[in-house]
Amino acid sequence: MMRKHILLAIQQHAAEAYPEECCGLVVKDGRAHRYIPCKNTHTKPTEYFRISPEEYATAESIGEIMFVVHSHPDATTQPSPTDEALCEESGLPWIIISWPEGDVRMIAPKGDAPIVGRPFVHGVWDCFGLIRDWYKQERGIELPNFERADGWWENGGNLYIENYAAAGFVSHDSELQPGDVILMQYQAPVVNHAGVYLGDGMMLHHLYGQSARVVPYGGIWQERTIKKLRHRDAIGIQPA
Repeated sequence: MMRKHILLAIQQHAAEAYPEECCGLVVKDGRAHRYIPCKNTHTKPTEYFRISPEEYATAESIGEIMFVVHSHPDATTQPSPTDEALCEESGLPWIIISWPEGDVRMIAPKGDAPIVGRPFVHGVWDCFGLIRDWYKQERGIELPNFERADGWWENGGNLYIENYAAAGFVSHDSELQPGDVILMQYQAPVVNHAGVYLGDGMMLHHLYGQSARVVPYGGIWQERTIKKLRHRDAIGIQPA
């Protein structure tokens, strides 16, 4: 059960931030719990929230972070797909408060949630997020994450080509094996999409704006393939 002084502090912050989303962190400082209000640095603060890395680090220096908090102005506490995705990414339970109604809901990470069928949330549940989660669940490999703004492929970015080596992958020209990553150029000037080859001619991928799904690897996807990658932990491939 949430402590009364924490709830009161969250309510006050939600009221002060309205009509924008408030955001903050509940920290355990010794035996006491504290609510630390944070500045919402998102470019669309009436719809989303973002806590700066600096404020997050400051909260961590005070004590153990117990909850991530944010408000839903003029909306219910029903978590959005973005809420669910970022909650999973954070690994922490979240508190959502509707304002001005004042209803409160708590959500928690499900841990290794199913990949197939999940909605698209850029930067978390997108094609690279799918690859990271598949490798963690199926191979026990933690791939690094790379911050990526929506539409990076149209604004001079080339994130897959620039970062695949740092993520532990090497390019190869041999026959595809399960776990290989397929880089594709889809309606963009650079490589902007990727999937995981599952074997038997099937690929798992998460196309922009759609749900994650398994599709036959051929036709349009094979035509748009630019590179085939294999993780260095796989046997038989030397760095290109």
